[in-house]
Amino acid sequence: MNADDLGSPRELTGLQRRRALYQPELPPCLVQGTRIRVEFGDSTTTIDSKCADIVAQAFPHIFGQKLVRFLEPHMDTVVSESDAQVIQENSPIRVGVVFSGRQSPGGHNVIWGTYDALKAQNPHNVLLGFIGGTEGLFAKKTLEITDDVLSSYKNQGGFDLLGRTVDQIRTTEQINAAKATCCDLNLDGLIIIGGVTSNSDAAQLAEIFAEHNCKTKVIGVPVTLSGDLRNQFVETTVGFDTVCKVNSQLISNVCLDAISAGKYYYFVRLMGGKASHVALECALQSHPNMVILGEEVAFSKLTLKEITNKICDGVEARAEQGKHHGVLVIPEGLIESIPEMYALIQEINNLHSNNISEADIPSQLSPWAAALFKFLPSFIRRELILHQESDNSAQLSQIDTEQLLAHLVEAEMNKRTKEGKYKGRKFSSVCHFFGSQARGSLPSNFDCNYAYVLGHICVQIIAAGLNGYMATVTNLKDSTNKWRCAAVPLAAMMSVRRHLRGPGAVPIGKPVIHPSPIDLKAESYAVLREKASSFLLDDFYRTPGGIQFEGPGAGTKPITLTIEEQDYLGDIEILQAYLDKVRTILKPGCSREILKASISSIASVNDVLKFMSAPLNTELPLYHFN
Repeated sequence: MNADDLGSPRELTGLQRRRALYQPELPPCLVQGTRIRVEFGDSTTTIDSKCADIVAQAFPHIFGQKLVRFLEPHMDTVVSESDAQVIQENSPIRVGVVFSGRQSPGGHNVIWGTYDALKAQNPHNVLLGFIGGTEGLFAKKTLEITDDVLSSYKNQGGFDLLGRTVDQIRTTEQINAAKATCCDLNLDGLIIIGGVTSNSDAAQLAEIFAEHNCKTKVIGVPVTLSGDLRNQFVETTVGFDTVCKVNSQLISNVCLDAISAGKYYYFVRLMGGKASHVALECALQSHPNMVILGEEVAFSKLTLKEITNKICDGVEARAEQGKHHGVLVIPEGLIESIPEMYALIQEINNLHSNNISEADIPSQLSPWAAALFKFLPSFIRRELILHQESDNSAQLSQIDTEQLLAHLVEAEMNKRTKEGKYKGRKFSSVCHFFGSQARGSLPSNFDCNYAYVLGHICVQIIAAGLNGYMATVTNLKDSTNKWRCAAVPLAAMMSVRRHLRGPGAVPIGKPVIHPSPIDLKAESYAVLREKASSFLLDDFYRTPGGIQFEGPGAGTKPITLTIEEQDYLGDIEILQAYLDKVRTILKPGCSREILKASISSIASVNDVLKFMSAPLNTELPLYHFN
């Protein structure tokens, strides 16, 4: 699409027109329009206590800001005047919005929610969209968002309202250009829509703006299909639900095709970045025979040979039951989780960083890396040396890991056949990569609602004068009227990776928001492991079907979201209530016995929390990610 066509009215199909009529739901605290109460909580720290000082030094202006909640004005919660205020914005404000991450279903609704909230506060408020992503931001290419502009983009997939280009605001030149744009356009707020990299850039921009007294408040929004922007404040990201539903339907179709033909093994690779959240969710929804998660491989340090053997063992086990078909699902980040492949990719990335051409990279590899490189099929060799992504990582979407595994498994099965260890049918494979097929899908009702709510929250953050925050919602597993809306400092989500093990491990590198790997202790992963044997042998395929926009299935949410207990803000409320009760009981004048008992109990709690807060001496799975 030409840049001049972005934001133009588009012809909608019957289904698209019906979807455009869907009105997303809002939690009660946002329905109030211009009267919303803001509650300021305690100052925040970082997700890794050992990194707090480093983050504070790198972001002195935005580190340690308070957690902020948005509440209904009439709620009975008692807070001091200094800890709460009622937003009643009257003066017109100007806000800019930019797509800075990969396309993700629901992104347009962030803009729609922002627009509606701005106009509810003051009809004269202005929302400017930057055409062409961050390059449009640098070049001051804007489109004023109006009712007419939005009419054919409400609840629609893609990012074609504004488009996107490079996904970074990082260099001094880029930051200065962004600052000049915001100053020249007299923006009160800049909303950056994207994933971990884009929100890390948003934090850097917010820090620079604060340092130079730029009035523009920078706000981040968690929108990425990979679902890897996940922490105690962010339960899931906009687009994750839709992408998983679309991919799960495709996988289930493949499963039924496999069992119908009875003679092929399907190797399916799913887009989703370095972490395996999409693969886990899709496995729980569609029940393929095998799924290999990058986090498992990294934690167990499985080599390429060991992974190949495990798949072959599964093929043999199924053949013993007369089954010569199956479906294997892997994440696109799997290749970086294999120890020897990770080391090879890092060496290639270093050569790229030193401006070594793609053609010269093979001759510049170390002896062990060159030997591994030569062992790999020619198509993988070509893909590994492709130029890096904007975040200086390998182009995972371009590396056909599913074809590599199919190639190695076929070779191993042929070897076992010749040795008389395998007596089943000849192994045959079919490979698929489900990547862009889901990115432009019509978003699910959940993603429509979630994105629209986040857009509303962005406006409240700007109206409250907050800079360097992310719009967040917790308790997403519950109905919309029970969602908790908040603003969380971006710096609270930042950390520095540790690349060494043991007591001497020290953080190195720059603080950023890192992709969050699957927690191998989480309930959702435990459910997958519990069902692994049944998935492997029983053809326990599940067919979720297409996305339902109306009827009984319209309200379904990601399984990984509904299984976990993640209401962090709710837990903070419970803790605060207990602390308030303790203060009430321990007022001066209470008995000495009560006072001594409380001192003993609190001392024990303090010791436990101090131990739990101590920095880890070993890396968590996937902590070697850049």
